[in-house]
Amino acid sequence: MKLTSNARPTKTLRAGFLNVLCAAGLVGSLVAPMAVHAQPAKAEAPMTGHSMPAGGMNHGGDMKAMMKGMNDKMAGMTMTGNHDVDFAQMMRIHHQGAIDMAEMELKNGKDASMRKMAQEVIKAQKKEIATIDRFLAKNGVSTKGS
Repeated sequence: MKLTSNARPTKTLRAGFLNVLCAAGLVGSLVAPMAVHAQPAKAEAPMTGHSMPAGGMNHGGDMKAMMKGMNDKMAGMTMTGNHDVDFAQMMRIHHQGAIDMAEMELKNGKDASMRKMAQEVIKAQKKEIATIDRFLAKNGVSTKGS
């Protein structure tokens, strides 16, 4: 298929592009920030003697800020050109983000099943980070300050 400068990609090409992004794990990184910005502003409810949520005025906002920080860190990472190292470095950031979210759940969550899941996430992600750190060290990449 030949595309001219005025041609628009077909649905097949767009679907193929989305498949590539999904395989690379990038759709969430690209779509989530757009979805956040596309949402209409919510009207603030007047404070009429109701108690504040456990997380304070920003209940849930801390988790969104934490996720944005993780996404920004991954997006700002300097790529090495070594696919394995780049993958490991990004996965390390991603896994640490999962640990941070799980710790926030343990701090603020009430549901026993979600708290149990958070504990399991922390255990599993720490184990995987240790594996990633060994790989990175073997490849001459420092994880200090990560």
